[in-house]
Amino acid sequence: MVYYREFLFFNIFFILIFLILNSEFSTLLLFIISIIILDIAILYFIGKRRNKELDEIKSIINNIRKNKYQSEEEIQLGSNLLSLQKVIKKMFKKEKNDIENLQRLQKMRSQFLANVSHELRTPIFAIQGYLESLLNGAIHDKNVNMHFLEKANQNTISLSNLLNDLIDISMIESGEMRMSFRYFKINEIINQVFQEYKLIAETKDLSLIFNPANDELEVFGDKEKLRQVFTNLILNAIKYTEKGKVEVLVEEDSKHAKVIVKDTGIGIPESHLDRIFERFFRIDKARSRAEGGTGLGLAIVKHIIEAHNSKVYVTSTVGKGSEFSFYLKK
Repeated sequence: MVYYREFLFFNIFFILIFLILNSEFSTLLLFIISIIILDIAILYFIGKRRNKELDEIKSIINNIRKNKYQSEEEIQLGSNLLSLQKVIKKMFKKEKNDIENLQRLQKMRSQFLANVSHELRTPIFAIQGYLESLLNGAIHDKNVNMHFLEKANQNTISLSNLLNDLIDISMIESGEMRMSFRYFKINEIINQVFQEYKLIAETKDLSLIFNPANDELEVFGDKEKLRQVFTNLILNAIKYTEKGKVEVLVEEDSKHAKVIVKDTGIGIPESHLDRIFERFFRIDKARSRAEGGTGLGLAIVKHIIEAHNSKVYVTSTVGKGSEFSFYLKK
């Protein structure tokens, strides 16, 4: 439209100039016809150039749809279309990122479903095997019937724990986990968790040690969700420590309380430290299942602590033990 307005303006301008300089009608008519022919010629070449540019744009859009470009730098338009080229590159980059994110989510979903299926099959098949053995006559064998029943019961507990953890991690990652923040005495929660697992530690001759900062220390957070964090970290420490101790320390400064859970257990190889918070990641799969682990405990810990605007830090030495720590607002 800009070009048409310009042509109209110049045509009128030239005609007025000609009228001022020459009053003969035939000469004026010839001049007007010449101007019109010139306009048609110019518009033809402009239209041809525009058609070429449109074809170029269509070609690039088709190539984007067919995923022929690896990066936005491959998209090149003529010098007259640099502003449009910039917009197309921006749109391409966003679309490419969206596609990559979608593919990554689909891959994670597939891996998650595969892991869930595998984790569910393990206890279910074990329960089925023990029950079939009992039904086939082992129930009358006093040497094995109680053992089979105990094993079946252990696997039902493992299955129940797995389902509970799956519900928790699903609610957390979908944003449906409701948090109830308030001040509470952190020492009371940790002592309660210690009492729950004291017997398990004693059967392994492990020392459970709690070093609080002060008895009246209060932190701001979701009391029940943090109880789950303490439970997962302390229970993990007990499971993977054969001798020595499991210790919880609480330190404080003017604004925060630092919680430290450390053990003298088997430790974690440095190559695995970045992956231990992934769902279903296990360093020793056989041992983890034997201990009743679901492979989701540390993932749940990570999400809950992040919901408190904090982060879980971990250091570990193979054969010497591990240390997990995080900060909570006072």
